[in-house]
Amino acid sequence: MTSITASKQRVSYFYQPDVGHFYYGPSHPMKPHRIKMAHHLILSYGLYRKMECYRSHPASPNEMSAFHSEDYINFLAKATGDNLRVYGNQMQKFNVGEYTDCPVFDGLYEFTQLYTGASLDGAVKLNRGDCDVAINWSGGLHHAKKSEASGFCYINDIVLAILELLKVHARVLYIGIEGTGFSVNAPLTSGMTDDAYEERIFKPVMDKIMEVFRPGAIVLQCGADSLTGDRLGCFNLTLKGHAECVRYTKSFNVPTLVLGGGGYTIRNVARCWAYETSVLLDTELPDEIPYNDYFEYYAPDYKLHLTPEQRENMNTEASLESVRVDLLTQLMSLKGAPSVQMSEVPPDFELIKEDANAEKERRSTRENREGDGMNDGGAGDDRRSGRGRTKDGKGERRDHEAELAG
Repeated sequence: MTSITASKQRVSYFYQPDVGHFYYGPSHPMKPHRIKMAHHLILSYGLYRKMECYRSHPASPNEMSAFHSEDYINFLAKATGDNLRVYGNQMQKFNVGEYTDCPVFDGLYEFTQLYTGASLDGAVKLNRGDCDVAINWSGGLHHAKKSEASGFCYINDIVLAILELLKVHARVLYIGIEGTGFSVNAPLTSGMTDDAYEERIFKPVMDKIMEVFRPGAIVLQCGADSLTGDRLGCFNLTLKGHAECVRYTKSFNVPTLVLGGGGYTIRNVARCWAYETSVLLDTELPDEIPYNDYFEYYAPDYKLHLTPEQRENMNTEASLESVRVDLLTQLMSLKGAPSVQMSEVPPDFELIKEDANAEKERRSTRENREGDGMNDGGAGDDRRSGRGRTKDGKGERRDHEAELAG
């Protein structure tokens, strides 16, 4: 498969206003607040006008049990900061609590429902052909295991979204550094720069992967811990370097679910995901951060783009070439795209397909709207029936600051 430049792609954006209000604890590096900061940059840059915005549904226990064990889900639903002693043995079994990197905090289960539901909604939209790119910056928490929390992650929304995509697509490519089977791993080290990562590793390897694997859909995790200046990461990528991987993946014109992930210097995470939203929309952004509720986080320069740190790139020319050759050799051993035995496609989890009347109403509503409130992610944009629908399903047109705000 060769890279092509796509015509204007339809982008859907999924967001839940409450997802940025959860708090892992004062000393924990994972800050869901970064999602809200990114969302406010997306609003203040006006990017919401160029995509379909949806208030996503909270994932149900039934949806999450497509991968996770029922006893683990039941535990997450019941555990709170006030009853930890009751669940002492289970906390150890499921790897959560004070002495792990996955604490029990207020609203934990609701948090997992919100970020997981948004990823599932994006996968369903892609499966139906309603969009070409679906974005959920709250998702991408890929370390969670079937019956165990791990690496700040409790429910693995990536696995669940891939299972949803596999109902329609025979092969789904997850772009990350973990995995077995048909996946490849790039062992890179401290100081990785834009040019070294893009030109020596990402682009040539992606070309070969797309040629031999021929995926029907892609899940792209855009963890921002590879950015320069990250609290936990050790790479030295700028926003432009990080986003070039998004741009290049987009150029293959394959249905793509774009997710967040890591990233622990939250002002830079927000910058990154807002900028990558603009890349997915083929929209140029000025470097000056527009005023928003979190404007002071971007002091002292109030600029969008980052300057890489002055430090040594420990990835030498020889080591990068060795990695590149090893990866391409692995891929050459794959003789054609792996075949998949297809069976009857199961229905979407608890998401009832829009009937003709609902679709007609949606078009009518869109035509009757004027100005900035159109497709702003309010309740009126949620046209699903049943469990996924917002409480009143009516919504109202509001000024910019209130759109999708929590």
